[in-house]
This record gives sequence, structure tokens and C-alpha cells, in this order.
Amino acid sequence: MSSNDQMEGEERTELLSAVEDHHGGVVVNVEDQEPLDSMLFCSILEASMCNWRQQGKKGVWIKLPIQHSNLVDSTVKVGFRYHHAEPDYLMLVRWIPDTPATIPANASHRVGVGAFVLNNKNEVLVVQETSGKFRGTGVWKMPTGAVNEGEDICDAVIREVKEETGIETKFVEVLAFRQSHKSFFEKSDLFFVCMLQPQSFDIQSQVSEIETAKWMPVEDYAAQPFVQENELFDFITKICLSKLDGNYTGFSNVLTCTSSGKKTYLYFNSRDAGPLLASKPEQA
Repeated sequence: MSSNDQMEGEERTELLSAVEDHHGGVVVNVEDQEPLDSMLFCSILEASMCNWRQQGKKGVWIKLPIQHSNLVDSTVKVGFRYHHAEPDYLMLVRWIPDTPATIPANASHRVGVGAFVLNNKNEVLVVQETSGKFRGTGVWKMPTGAVNEGEDICDAVIREVKEETGIETKFVEVLAFRQSHKSFFEKSDLFFVCMLQPQSFDIQSQVSEIETAKWMPVEDYAAQPFVQENELFDFITKICLSKLDGNYTGFSNVLTCTSSGKKTYLYFNSRDAGPLLASKPEQA
């Protein structure tokens, strides 16, 4: 926190330090290491809100580290609401103007990946899990998992296969993806089915999550009753088989650069757009 003069000649009033965002609002990051009195914080926050209102600010964001959880009630009483939380902080927000709020919603999707890994014997890498809805069903499924924050899809699927089966792989392409809603704590879910090329073949199952893993003839995988009776699983399997027959092309990845200079992967149909890569400059 810091002390600022609201107006020349008036009594000095303590206000919260804030950084302006790109949308006419401010962000307050409560970084004090020492405990803060909740009543004092409430008073300073109210004074700060008056100051921001006079300045014509719009959204006000307050980031409260977990060590200042005692300030949550005071912040809510000044009109703030929860926006999102991480393991070490809670973010609250308030819209000041008497206009419809344009505060962006919290992250709306979780991203998952599934791996179609095929060896040179036309065997697909499959697992049986120790938990989840497939536990104890006898269903053999592709290795799957969630993409971590800041992790690319192509890297996440390689990591998941390595963690669950010990198999080293190389990313080939995204074969398909599906979107579902109200899946995980009411959030939507994006799931990408990726084709990988194995670089090793000796399976070492992850004891904590995988009951067993093996290389299974792809025809046997497709013939499982669960796969044939479940429309989505059957459709995904047919896409994978079509890829093996050379009748399907998914989305390969190429490393590109955004307008802000950030490196990012673009996924594209390499069969139809492959010639475009000839004009792409080499990455440094």
C-alpha cells in the first residue's frame, strides 16, 4: 500500500497502489509480507474506490495472496466478487461504471489429449486405468490426460504417453478434436486426438494411474464392444483407421510467431497447405 494526495490542500489519504490495465481499469496486487488489519484495509479500499471512480476507471482487479485471506470478507463488503482462484491467490473484481460490465469471464475450457500410437506391427498402444469411469470395465483405451498450463498440445500428448507407459514418442498430427460442455466443475472441455510415432517399445506402466498397458492389434482395439457401441469412440477409431489407409489427413504443427513476438504452434492440414511452408522463413 502507499500514501497519495487526493487533491492539493486536502488531508493526506492512504490509497492502494495499482497498475493500469489495457482496458481502462486497474489491477491491485496486495504484496505486503506482514499481516494486514481487515478493517483498515476496508477503509483504504473504499477511499481508493472513490479515487478510481473520480478518475473514470472501469474494472478494478484485486489479487489477494493466500497469506491475506483475512481480507476477502472486507473486499466483498466493498462490492467485489470472486473471479478466479489459483493455489496461492484469489482474484476479485468490481465494475465501477453504471454500464453493462465487460469483465471477461474466467477460463471457460479445460483441454485434454488422447494419443493414437501405432507401431510397425499395426499395434496400438492401449491402457487400462486404476481410477475413473473405465476402472474395472476391461476396456482398453488410448493414453489420455490434461494439458498443463503453459503447455502446448503437441508436448502434452508426448508427456502423457511417457508418464503412463514409459514409451518415447514423436508428434505427428492432430487427427480430430471434440468439444463438450458442463464437463469439469461446469466448465467446457476440448479434447484433441493426436497421432504419435513411437521411438521406443518397452512398456513401463505408471503404477499410480495405470493398471496395465500393452501393444494391441488395431483391429482388436476397434472390435471392442464398448468402442463399437459408443458413437464417439467408434467415429474416432474409424478416423484413425482411415489415417492408416492413407485416406485422411490431420493437422500438423509448425512453430510460428505472434505479433507480440511470442512463439506459438499453428496446426494445419499439411497435405493441402504444405507448399505454404516453402515461403516460411527459418526459425532462429
